[in-house]
Amino acid sequence: MTKQTFGEPALGRRSFLRGAAFVAAAAPILTETHLALAAETKAPPSGMALHGQSPNVPPPGSVLINANENPLGPSKAALEAIARVAPLAGRYDLNGETDLLARTFAAQSGLKPENVTVYAGSSEPLHYSVLAFTSPSKSFVTADPSYEAGMYAAMTSRAKIVKVPLTADCAHDVKAMVAADPNAGVIYICNPNNPTGTLTTKQDIVWALENKPAGAILLVDEAYIHLTDAPDTLDLVAAGKDLIVLRTFSKIYGMAGIRCGFAVARPDLLAKLAPFGQNAMPVTASAAARASLEEPGLVATRKKIIGDTRRDTLGWLKANGFKVIGDPRTNCFMIDTGREGRGVIAAMKAKGVYIGRTWPIWPNAVRVSVGTPEEMAKFKVAFKEVMAAKPMALGDHVQHAELNYYATL
Repeated sequence: MTKQTFGEPALGRRSFLRGAAFVAAAAPILTETHLALAAETKAPPSGMALHGQSPNVPPPGSVLINANENPLGPSKAALEAIARVAPLAGRYDLNGETDLLARTFAAQSGLKPENVTVYAGSSEPLHYSVLAFTSPSKSFVTADPSYEAGMYAAMTSRAKIVKVPLTADCAHDVKAMVAADPNAGVIYICNPNNPTGTLTTKQDIVWALENKPAGAILLVDEAYIHLTDAPDTLDLVAAGKDLIVLRTFSKIYGMAGIRCGFAVARPDLLAKLAPFGQNAMPVTASAAARASLEEPGLVATRKKIIGDTRRDTLGWLKANGFKVIGDPRTNCFMIDTGREGRGVIAAMKAKGVYIGRTWPIWPNAVRVSVGTPEEMAKFKVAFKEVMAAKPMALGDHVQHAELNYYATL
């Protein structure tokens, strides 16, 4: 287990919260898009702003399997819902689309509407949850490797960041995480985990809830839960436990560019996120999300399509002697390349195949998102050629820039 502390405590909890509006405005809310683009451009994610298109627009025909997107895109029902409400978009929410969405999700999940707050994706509530429950005296505990956005929010709140390595089977080591700091404010569990695509059992999550430090919350990120057969944790919210569950429509529902998600928790916990702000939801996103929830068979159909493609690709990798890390169950997986991972990423990009980033704890491992069968066929050809060739040497300036980026994590 490694510990990192960013900055010296300079603000008390009360004065920090009084400045919540300023902090929220000053701190970047990072998404998978920012982090994928940062890895490509070697720029720190915390300094990036996405205005329009990426500065490095991929050439036509590129294979984009670097940002855990769903290449299937929005469902037919979602697209029809967008078309239906688009003429009403001159008003903020004339028909109450966002409230209808929250009520639909609550009814489907055995929750009350007051347990659900709708956001433009799950990045905002992730960020705000960390700001609300961490401080110079309340740490942020996370698995390593795991999704990095929460660590950037913790840097903003001047919280100590404690990174706990995954178990041998790539699950969250919940006992080590709970024991990591008696003053933890947030214990972040991304389940299934990004980047490994691996699962942590619900039994372990319940254990963490029952044994966590007093005053801490579990922040359970279920962005990828629909891609598995694993049970979710929404019943723990209904039971009034100390956790906030995050959901997004960016993954199985194929709405990464439309932006819709939820924070799900007890009303008193959700109220602590409110001081950091909440933008008005686009009516198109709310309508598309509700249509997606109500479309029969959508989740099961997409889970099978993505799962079949993942299993085919993993089978090919193993048959060709490549090392897959853990037992991935979602739309991403990691490969231990046995060489400098950034060089593999650069060589794949040169062949028109964009794969995901590395993590500091595993510099030889690269993350790959699951694309269409056609895209993964191109990935197989390019990856075999890259791994058969001499490793690509990275220039000193590139290595220096990436080391600066990784030093912030």
